[in-house]
Amino acid sequence: MMADSGSEDAAVIGNTDISSAEAENNLRNTMVEKGTSLLKKLEITVSEAEKRTGKNSVNMQETYTVYLIETRPADSGSEAGTPVPDMLWRRYSDFELLRTYLLVTYPYVIIPPLPEKRAEFVWHKLSADNLDPDFVERRRVGLENFLLRVASHPLLSNDKIFFLFLTDEKGWRDAVLETGFQDKVDSRLKSLSASFRVKNPDKRFTALKQYSDELNAVISQLLRVRARVADRLYGVYKVHGNYGRVFSEWSAIEKEMGDGLQSAGHHMDTYAASIDDILEEEEHYADQLKEYLYYTEAVRSVCRKHELLQYEVEMAAQDLAYKKQQREELVTGTVRVFSLKGMTSKLFGQESQEQREQRLAALEQGIQEGEELLKDKNHECQEFVQSAWKDIERFKEQKDRDLREALISYAIMQISMCKKGVQVWSNAKECFNKM
Repeated sequence: MMADSGSEDAAVIGNTDISSAEAENNLRNTMVEKGTSLLKKLEITVSEAEKRTGKNSVNMQETYTVYLIETRPADSGSEAGTPVPDMLWRRYSDFELLRTYLLVTYPYVIIPPLPEKRAEFVWHKLSADNLDPDFVERRRVGLENFLLRVASHPLLSNDKIFFLFLTDEKGWRDAVLETGFQDKVDSRLKSLSASFRVKNPDKRFTALKQYSDELNAVISQLLRVRARVADRLYGVYKVHGNYGRVFSEWSAIEKEMGDGLQSAGHHMDTYAASIDDILEEEEHYADQLKEYLYYTEAVRSVCRKHELLQYEVEMAAQDLAYKKQQREELVTGTVRVFSLKGMTSKLFGQESQEQREQRLAALEQGIQEGEELLKDKNHECQEFVQSAWKDIERFKEQKDRDLREALISYAIMQISMCKKGVQVWSNAKECFNKM
């Protein structure tokens, strides 16, 4: 995933011999230049996970996991060897806050998803405990993948808050909250209302949203099938251990055939024990599928934002049309539709010339403001579409490449597993032949 950098100004981060003021100054100066990927400047790893115990916000004791993020210049240009990395600890909730900030700040970007907080689509022998060491390890890998996805994105990688997340353990949370991003979060009710009430949805985004729903359903089914197959496979492999036990017991009562039976039993025991490593490797491919399962929600988020912008355009156009109609009625003196003002005029008499001129002036001002608002909303929507579709095309290429490679690797693993099964029985056959 590392890319060659076309620039020599590598982002040197961290130096234990400088003051905190100098460090802060370096932090600003080492941000990657606009338009380049952070991964061209910086190596990023989530190297380990650690279980800790402490008190939460309501003063209750809790056990949680923290993850060690290490960063170092990708190319230091030094002959002194690999530089000492900067290190800091982050909780999963810190990653969640970072992703929420990115979602709000870049609504036109398909933000990479975080790994699951609790295990889903697990086969029955796999622990669903979010503190289970194997699950924590897989989540560590997923969190590193999330950081690498963001750091390789042409736009997200240049975000200052993301850079602080990687390099400033104490001040990052204050910095992200100071951006005020939480005030920009669209309410779910507002987004839902827009999706039902928008009159002229963009067909491209409608099709993309439908595809995202269908992809989510397909990957969910695939993960359920894989979990059922893993259950069956585990049973089949472990049953071979019974062959090993029976052959070993049989060898005890045989003289000429004893050695062959004992050897065959050993092969069966080895085969039965191998399933644990096989299914652990399978979980790696399952996690790759899960990433794109969660990516579908990121795609839907972009579609919902577009619906909301389109709805605001339509509301602005509708409000402008209504004001123009009011102006026409006031100028011509004809009322095209029933209105409370028209009924009031009939009951209490016509308004004076001065009142009409005041209303007309107010309407002219409202129309002028409405035209400016509609122009701004149209411009905002058009810019969103242009930026979003550029990122959507980038995502499509990434998705096709990643899923193709994951499925090919999974098929290769299955073929290798079948070959091992054939080899075990071939070895057993040789043992029987020697009896």
